[in-house]
Amino acid sequence: MKQPSALPNRVAYTIDILVALVLVVAVGGNLAANTWTFNVPIPVWLAWAATGACAIAILLRRHRPVTAYSLALTTLIPASLAGGGLGPAAALATASALYTTALEYPRSRSLIAMGAGLVVVAFLEFLQLGPSTLASTALAGGGVAGSWALGWTARQRQSNLALLAESQADQAVSDERLRIAREMHDVVAHSMSLIAVKAAVGNHVAKEQPEEAREALRIIELTSRETLVELRRMLGVLRSGDGTPEVALGPSPKLADLRTLVERAGEAGMRVELTGEGVDELPEGVALSVYRITQEAVTNVWKHAGPSVCRITITEGPGEVSVEIVDDGRGEGATSTTGGHGLIGMRERVAVYGGDFEAGPRSAGGFRVFARLPYAVKEVGTR
Repeated sequence: MKQPSALPNRVAYTIDILVALVLVVAVGGNLAANTWTFNVPIPVWLAWAATGACAIAILLRRHRPVTAYSLALTTLIPASLAGGGLGPAAALATASALYTTALEYPRSRSLIAMGAGLVVVAFLEFLQLGPSTLASTALAGGGVAGSWALGWTARQRQSNLALLAESQADQAVSDERLRIAREMHDVVAHSMSLIAVKAAVGNHVAKEQPEEAREALRIIELTSRETLVELRRMLGVLRSGDGTPEVALGPSPKLADLRTLVERAGEAGMRVELTGEGVDELPEGVALSVYRITQEAVTNVWKHAGPSVCRITITEGPGEVSVEIVDDGRGEGATSTTGGHGLIGMRERVAVYGGDFEAGPRSAGGFRVFARLPYAVKEVGTR
C-alpha cells in the first residue's frame, strides 16, 4: 500500500517543478552555448531529448514513481556514455525517482528497483575500465543505495507516525468512553437511588398516609424529569460527534447546584449539612468533578449508611480545592474502599488533576470520602 508523501502535495510538486526547471535551464544553456565536449559524438537533439527525459522523470516521480525511475534509469545509460553534464543530470533524476519509489512502495519491490540501479551503474563503470573503476563503481553504487535508504527510512518514519496517531486516536476514544460511562453512572445512580428510596416510602405508606405517598410520587416525578434532561444533554454531545451539543440542553452542574442536591437529599429523608459551597469560581472541569464526587458520595450514603447525618465540607486553597463527605451511619455494604464503580469513578476524576483521594470507614463509625483537586490558577477566567 502506498504511503502519503512527507510534504504537503502542493509544496512537494512546486519543489519538483523548480528542480526540473533549473535542470533544463542549466543543461540546456550549456547545450545551446556548446560548452561541453562529449565522450561520444551525439546529435544535439538527442542531448536535448535526454535532458527532457530527466526533467519529465522528476516531474512524474510523485505520480508514477516506478515509471519515472525506469525512464531516468534508461536515460542514465546514454547520458553517462556521452559524458558532459548529461550524466550528472540523469543521475539526479534517477536518485530522486528511486527515493520516491522506496518511500511509496513495500521494501521488497523497492529493493528490486535498487538492484536494477546497481546493475546499470556497474555495467556503465565496467564499460570504462580504468585504474579507478572499482572506486568509482563503489561510489556510484553507494549513491544508488543511499537514495534507496533515505526513501525507506522516510517510509518507516511515516509508518511509525501513522501507528502513533492511530494509538493516540484509540486512546482518545477509550478516554471518552470512560468519561461518558462515568457521567452516566453519576447521573443515573444518583437519581435512581433517590427514586428507589421514595418509591419504597410511597409503597409503604400508600394506605395509611396517602399525603406522604403523593409527596414521594412528586419527588419521583421531579427527579425523573431532571435525569432525562441530563441524559438528553449527554446524548446530544454524543450525536454531534465533536463535543458540541446539537441543541442547548442546559449547562453542566456547578458548585452552586450542590444546594439543590442537598435539598433533594433532605426530601428523601436524609439530613445533609453543607459548608463551603460559596468558594470562589473554579475551572469548569474542576467544579464539575467536585459536584460529581459529592453527588456520588451522597448517593452511597443513601444506599449504604441507613439513617444518618451527612456532612459536606468544601475548602478552597491556593490553586486547589478539597471536598470531604462524612456520615455517621452504620456503613452497611461500604466496607470496601476500592470496589464498585462509584468509588472508582471518584478516584479517576481526582487522578485527572493529579490530586489525592481517600475513602474508607471511620473508626468512630460511618464513612469518609476526601478528595483534593489541584488546578492551575490560569485555568480560571476573569472573575
